[in-house]
Amino acid sequence: MGAPTVGDFAAAISAIRSADTLAIPLGPGVPGGFLHALGDSTATDRFVDLKVFGALLPDLYSLFTRPSVHLKSGFFGPAERFLRDTGADVDFVPADFRRFETVLHRLKPRVVAVAGSMPEEGRISLSLHAGAFTDTIADVIADPDRVLIVECSPHFPRTFGAGAYEHSIVVSDADHVVFSDRVPLNLADVAPNNAERTIAEIAVGFVRDGCTIQTGIGGIPTQVAARLAAGDGGDYGIHSEMFTTGLMRLHQSGKVTNRKGTEFDGFSVTTFAAGEPALYEWLDGNRDVRFLPVGIVNSPEIIARNRDMVSINGAMAVDLSGQVVADSILGKQFSGIGGHEDFVSGPGLSDNGRSLVCLPSTSVVNGKVVSRILGRLPEGTVVTTPRHQVDVVITEFGAAEIAGLSIAERAHALARISHPDFRDELSATADVWPSD
Repeated sequence: MGAPTVGDFAAAISAIRSADTLAIPLGPGVPGGFLHALGDSTATDRFVDLKVFGALLPDLYSLFTRPSVHLKSGFFGPAERFLRDTGADVDFVPADFRRFETVLHRLKPRVVAVAGSMPEEGRISLSLHAGAFTDTIADVIADPDRVLIVECSPHFPRTFGAGAYEHSIVVSDADHVVFSDRVPLNLADVAPNNAERTIAEIAVGFVRDGCTIQTGIGGIPTQVAARLAAGDGGDYGIHSEMFTTGLMRLHQSGKVTNRKGTEFDGFSVTTFAAGEPALYEWLDGNRDVRFLPVGIVNSPEIIARNRDMVSINGAMAVDLSGQVVADSILGKQFSGIGGHEDFVSGPGLSDNGRSLVCLPSTSVVNGKVVSRILGRLPEGTVVTTPRHQVDVVITEFGAAEIAGLSIAERAHALARISHPDFRDELSATADVWPSD
């Protein structure tokens, strides 16, 4: 591979053929300036078939409104839902986050474009995202027929990997290095409602001193992290697919020691980070957090090796058998599978691990209050995580510890934590479960 072109977007844009394949990372790893420039340039007029693989777009890009551009997404966010609902060619690829690695190997995109920090000492940190791209980037670098584009911004923090995973590339290994003033996605903390505060209080009861913790985004995980930061406990470890502002605050409280009992002791483990600007400032040059490939971070076997692992995940609905719906609504894609099943199943492979699936007992649909604990899943529902993986389900009305319970026992346990307005009906269903 020769010396990279360095500078603005023109040369990088010209590297995209009229019929081509392009892969971009999930959310925080998206090279946003490049995608905007590509969509706004006259180059799009020559596209006849551009296939793009990505996930969780952090912004709306005009590129994806072109009829000749086709987006395959492994995780929907607001941008994908808007594009889909307004007629763009956006389709969902059913795969958990770990399997993105396999998908990329099979698709073998000719062009890979990623975001990174500013070059330093001849290397570019991959900043906020490792995900499924570690091996793919190496494959592209080794193949002269493929193209690597790296967008560098001073607003993207310089972060680090661990062991064999450097989480950076040599500048000369890129085909095109472009510069922008793009800032990372500002993912503000979600203010919790009363039900979420109660759920977080119940969830914290499962976290003991010395536990290793995984959380995601949203009001409940934010409240869990805040309560742990303000509480009397400590000696926590962090092994989380996503590193959030809440986990930063837990670090800042002095409660994180990362004595996890694994080869990743001494630092928090993640595969991508998203949050508020303060998070990105804190991550810059900070070796207390390490970014590793998703195949490592989301491996259930590696998750299980952590000392007293506790995972905290959300759901849209749970039926009385314990099946979890977390990424679609009546079969229509809403988000993605991500690491849901991995972090629900991983703690269950150890004696002391616990996985918590947290959800308010009700939601409002078309002005009507409906239960999120369901007797039966409606026709067309797609299950995210199967019943045999589930340990604890928590609503504001309590915790149902269903691992090890029979079908009938778990049905009654889940009915008991439903909203009182629906509890009698669900209890009656549980009485005849599964013979009805």
